[in-house]
Parts: sequence; structure tokens; C-alpha cells
Amino acid sequence: MADETPVSEVMSSPVKTVDSDTTIDEVARVFAEEGVGSLVIGETPLRGIITEYDVVKSVGQGKDPQTTTVSDLMSEPVVTIRPTDTVEEAGDRMGKNGVKKLPVTDDGEPIGIITTTDLAHFLPHHRIETAAHPEEDVDDGEFE
Repeated sequence: MADETPVSEVMSSPVKTVDSDTTIDEVARVFAEEGVGSLVIGETPLRGIITEYDVVKSVGQGKDPQTTTVSDLMSEPVVTIRPTDTVEEAGDRMGKNGVKKLPVTDDGEPIGIITTTDLAHFLPHHRIETAAHPEEDVDDGEFE
């Protein structure tokens, strides 16, 4: 059953990590080169997490990306989950903590990450499919 599936079957691995003194311009390069939307700060112990949103927000606030480090912007403490916890528990933990990304840890070491996007792709009854043609009752892109 889907709600009994362990996080380890859905997570992305390995998780990308950076040191706390990494600058925001370096983080942006890693996001672009690696195709990821978040980075974990530290390894054992995890110190924080930084997301694309954090980087965009900092630039919008006028922070210098060449001197601002992830330790200035990272979210902490990090909400994590174990690889043996279920996908349902991951969704519950995300919802209760208002986060979209959970690093997966084993004995405190990051081994992967699970995101709301991973959950949406995994749970077919929550997946939104784009139709090739609009519904018949849709008139010029509007519907009631």
C-alpha cells in the first residue's frame, strides 16, 4: 500500500551538501549545474538547509551574493526523516512543519532528500495530469 512505502524508495540520493561558509553566488551555480532546488548545510550534524527561494529572496533584499553565506540565510533547525519512515509520515511531517523538503538521514548523516514534488509524483491520486484538450464546458479558457 502506498502509505506504507518507505521514504527510501521515493527519495533522491545522494543529497547535495555545502559548507556553511559557501557564498550565495556559489550556491546558485550549484543549483544550476546540479539541477537541484535545495542544499543541505553540513553533514554530521546537519546545520541547515537552503532553497532556491532563499537565494531569490536574498537577492531581492539587496544582499550581496558574493559575500552573503548560506549560514546567513539557511533555515535551521532542519526537519528530517528516516529512510524507514513511510511516505505518508513524510507528507504529514512536511505539512505540520510548513516545509517542502525533508533531508533523509541515517544515524544523523544525510543520505537523500524527499520533496513535495516527489510525493506528488509518487501518489497517483494526487497527481495532476495536463489534458491535451480542454474540457468541453470550458469556453475560451474560462469555466465556472
